[in-house]
Amino acid sequence: MAVTAFQDLDLADRDREWDGAAAERRVRTWADAQDEPNERYRDAHVWYDAEKKDNFTAYKLLVADVVDGDLVAVPRGVFAAAAVMQGSRGGVDLPDKDRDRVRSHLAKYYAKLDETPPWED
Repeated sequence: MAVTAFQDLDLADRDREWDGAAAERRVRTWADAQDEPNERYRDAHVWYDAEKKDNFTAYKLLVADVVDGDLVAVPRGVFAAAAVMQGSRGGVDLPDKDRDRVRSHLAKYYAKLDETPPWED
């Protein structure tokens, strides 16, 4: 189990819509990860199961999309991932030992947005 390294991706426009399924398709194409995940694909997510890293289902909390050929963090994707960490949509199945690190990763994007993560309210 592993929390991905913080990539400090540029931010998409704050009003950009978030469509996780469409972002997933674009990220796979951008990362040239059509057959199996790779490091570029991993960079778009906050967490992955390192023991199953060759399986797309091992990657969770997608926060990035491809805009004009570049991988960028999408604010609404970050907000959606944070909401899931708070239990929205049934929550996310992660090891307890990784939860604080995932929150820290997401909090860095909240700081870039000059926002407070929901778990700090």
